[in-house]
Amino acid sequence: MARRLSAARLIVASHNAGKVREIAALLDPLGIEAMGAAALGLAEPEETGETFIANAVLKARAAAEASGEPALADDSGLVVPALDGAPGIYSARWAGPGKDFCVAMDRIEAELAARGVETVGAAAYFVCALSLAWPDGHCETVEGRVDGTLTFPPRGPHGFGYDPIFVPDGHRRTLGEMPPEEKQPLTHRARAFEQLAAFLPPRP
Repeated sequence: MARRLSAARLIVASHNAGKVREIAALLDPLGIEAMGAAALGLAEPEETGETFIANAVLKARAAAEASGEPALADDSGLVVPALDGAPGIYSARWAGPGKDFCVAMDRIEAELAARGVETVGAAAYFVCALSLAWPDGHCETVEGRVDGTLTFPPRGPHGFGYDPIFVPDGHRRTLGEMPPEEKQPLTHRARAFEQLAAFLPPRP
């Protein structure tokens, strides 16, 4: 049976400051305080799932169990069909232990070129799975997607991750060139949140 959140605080099961900020901005209009896992000293579980949804559920349940509070986990990444779906669920790992996404973006460009694919204009899409978990193990999970194309070299100082090489369909600028208020409604995360609204408190 579906369950709706009643708590005023939600643990965000991520150590990625950019993700925590975006999720906090989406939760704020609902009057829900977002608390990042890093601020609570929660460990990051190993992502052993084979899909975005599986990893989101794994992270949300781990945070909810460790904190004793409801937790929200995001598992998201960039999918490039010409690279057989890579980096996909390994999007963060492509950035290496130092989480340097410049390295990851360079790798995407190099691997596309190695396959003879035109790097600028290559199709890609972002996926975001959101899982809301309670300490008793119950989960509600949704998934959002935004399509677009890639561009190189990276452009824009805003956002995080692969934002500087991703141009959403219908736009000319990358997500990295858009200020937060313009970018947020276009993201895969915002589209997933639209679905998650069924399990969150209504706007005050």
